[in-house]
Amino acid sequence: MRFATTKKKAMIIIVIAAAILVLAVIAIASHLMSRHGDGRFHPAPEKPVIYLYPVEPAEITVHLDYNGILGFTYPAYDNGWHVTAYPDGTLINQSDGREYSYLFWEGCGEADYDLSKGFVVGGEDTVEFLRDKLSFMGLLPKEYNEFIVYWAPRMQNNDYNFITFQSGAYTDTAALVISPAPDSVLRIHMTFTPLDEPFEIEEQVLSPFARTGFTVVEWGGSEIHLHDTNGMERAALLGRG
Repeated sequence: MRFATTKKKAMIIIVIAAAILVLAVIAIASHLMSRHGDGRFHPAPEKPVIYLYPVEPAEITVHLDYNGILGFTYPAYDNGWHVTAYPDGTLINQSDGREYSYLFWEGCGEADYDLSKGFVVGGEDTVEFLRDKLSFMGLLPKEYNEFIVYWAPRMQNNDYNFITFQSGAYTDTAALVISPAPDSVLRIHMTFTPLDEPFEIEEQVLSPFARTGFTVVEWGGSEIHLHDTNGMERAALLGRG
């Protein structure tokens, strides 16, 4: 009887140990998915939306060469989007005949974002900051207002946000192939990291955008979490340590 009780206790200990091991593996895997050993981060792009502004009504095909797996698209991405686009940005999807304001996609992939420069912004200052920077970079009020409505609720209640605007690392991961070819393309991808306290970092230099001819505009973003907000560790994670 005593042997059976001891055996039962041993089995319980084994089960508990196995559960702890599984949880540890999950935690490590999650950590590795968000950060590689080189300190770079690989979050999924969220809510990239693509606006098309032809000079006159045109049949346009948009292919997304994405280094990852597409999650949700709207309208449905069927080996590309095939639309009739109008100068005001209105899109008629050819496969269903419905009207859309933009092309939407989300996915899970990798991009080596450069976090060496950026902006540390108080949470309560987020809306004003985004309005100012997005307007400077070339978004129209309709576009930056839609950006702000999506992202600001997730940012304004943080003590601070570390914000960057990515270019090459993002576009290399999610290339657009558009036919006919546009005359000007603006693709803005923001990353932000919630912070408990501010830190000093070199300010990122941004450039304005001029719309000429058939114009394509895209905006999206990614949230990057630094689980340890210790100043020294944060500096190392951002490539400054």
